[in-house]
Amino acid sequence: MFVDDAERLRGGPAAAVGDPRHFEEFYRRHVDAVLRFVARRVDDPHTAADLTAEIFLAVLDSAGTYRPHLGSETAWLYGIARNVVSSERRRIARETERDRRIRGRRLLEPDDIVRIEDKLDAESPGRRVLAALARLPEGERAVMELVAVDQLTVTEAAAALGIRQVTARVRLHRARKALREETDCRTAQTAEASLVYVARGEA
Repeated sequence: MFVDDAERLRGGPAAAVGDPRHFEEFYRRHVDAVLRFVARRVDDPHTAADLTAEIFLAVLDSAGTYRPHLGSETAWLYGIARNVVSSERRRIARETERDRRIRGRRLLEPDDIVRIEDKLDAESPGRRVLAALARLPEGERAVMELVAVDQLTVTEAAAALGIRQVTARVRLHRARKALREETDCRTAQTAEASLVYVARGEA
């Protein structure tokens, strides 16, 4: 994913904050990508809808952090999305499952639920891959997620995570090595085999 001239001409996050029309255009331009990102990490349509909305609300507070030379708008949004999803995971860990089900829910129209469930179904392989990554250290897993699952470049992944490119490359190398060693020791599950296929650069 790279920044192009057309993207700049449309107006980036800063323009979206300053003008409702630009924000609507920005939202429409990126909502599918953001929803796919979320759908790879959650399996409930209500949660997916809420998190997607929170990510775009966070854009209003974070617009000034976007640096076009570091990567595309989508890569920048993925950095915000990671923070929002991580916050949600911490919230769930603090609350009981019962509390989570009765708090903060908004009703979705049947058509909305069907549309989001379709996204969740489409991204189920990505969730299986992310489950395989869970055994990696956090820093290595974060880089591997963005590169192997979300298809960012190493440069964009580094920008999304707020780390140097060399650090991202080292973490990616370590993650690939760990996954190769693991699959050498035992037969990989389907999702893990697909991940290592990408990790070895064969995709």
